[in-house]
Amino acid sequence: MERPDFFELKNGSKVKLPFSQTEYQNRLNKLRTTISKNNLDMIILTSMHNIAYYTGFIYCSFGRPYGCLITEKKITTLSANIDASQPWRRSICDNIIYTDWKKDNFLKAIVSIIGKDKPPKNIGIENDHVTIETKEKLTSLFNFSKFKDVSKDLMELRIIKSKEEIEIIRNGARIADIGAEEIV
Repeated sequence: MERPDFFELKNGSKVKLPFSQTEYQNRLNKLRTTISKNNLDMIILTSMHNIAYYTGFIYCSFGRPYGCLITEKKITTLSANIDASQPWRRSICDNIIYTDWKKDNFLKAIVSIIGKDKPPKNIGIENDHVTIETKEKLTSLFNFSKFKDVSKDLMELRIIKSKEEIEIIRNGARIADIGAEEIV
């Protein structure tokens, strides 16, 4: 039986995310400005916090890699088969699911988005999160590409909070205050 290395599954309906579509779009616009300023063709996110910040999807890795590819025109999350279509339902973007049948299907899914014929010249990655093994495999796979650490750029983009973020922080603090009063 032939099993797929990766596939797409849009099962169910998209759910309401913590932030509005406009908020996520504003975040992506700022990130794409960073992509342009750094002369990058794309960014590959691997951290839970940055994938959640830009897509709305919060993953639990179960020992498997997760990612998000962002270009000037496209954004796609990559997830393990264990989550089925949850990443698609709980994000603003498309999702590719890789299977565990063969080693490195996560990387094959990345290649399916990027393409092997015309590899990107410059790829941004999170050096403070990407594993050494994944970075080595990406470097080997895209041996004509240069990799640039964008972790500090990503952190700077998240320092100044939007009105929607401030509202969620205030509401969380309000609930924490109520809980603290009940304890005391």
